[in-house]
Amino acid sequence: MIRHAREGDCRNLAALSIQVWLHTYARDGIRADIAQYVLSTFTESHFEALLHNPDYRILVYTDGEHLLGYIAVNLTSHYRDESNGYEVETLYVQEHFHGKGIGKKLLAEIRSQFGGSYWLSTWVHNDPAIGFYKKQGFRDIGEVFFQLGGEQYENRVLAFSAS
Repeated sequence: MIRHAREGDCRNLAALSIQVWLHTYARDGIRADIAQYVLSTFTESHFEALLHNPDYRILVYTDGEHLLGYIAVNLTSHYRDESNGYEVETLYVQEHFHGKGIGKKLLAEIRSQFGGSYWLSTWVHNDPAIGFYKKQGFRDIGEVFFQLGGEQYENRVLAFSAS
């Protein structure tokens, strides 16, 4: 079931985020800057703040009491200009549920609720995500860099437009 996130979801959102982020990015293991980043970023209070921010919407995909995935959008964030739409800041699905259409359903739901033009960024070495997005009709429109521990990591910017 897809629904808007509630405050009671924040602990699960934090735990799922840590799990997915570490699985995706900590390919060489955990080091201090990685641990610091995930433990300080993906907190219950972080998600509570997003729920109270009028620029953000978080939709969750649940099965009973279990959170399987979520999508967080920033309706006021733009890449280069407004023609690329709003930003999908996060689309995370627990690895056990990849390939079951959850990400596709979450993307369809944001299109239905918030409009069909949006963009996101993903790490250049996240081949499964890039492949998924391209299969969904995204096109590569640029790059941004994520900074962690004094290093920069290239991310591709991908955009989708329903028109």
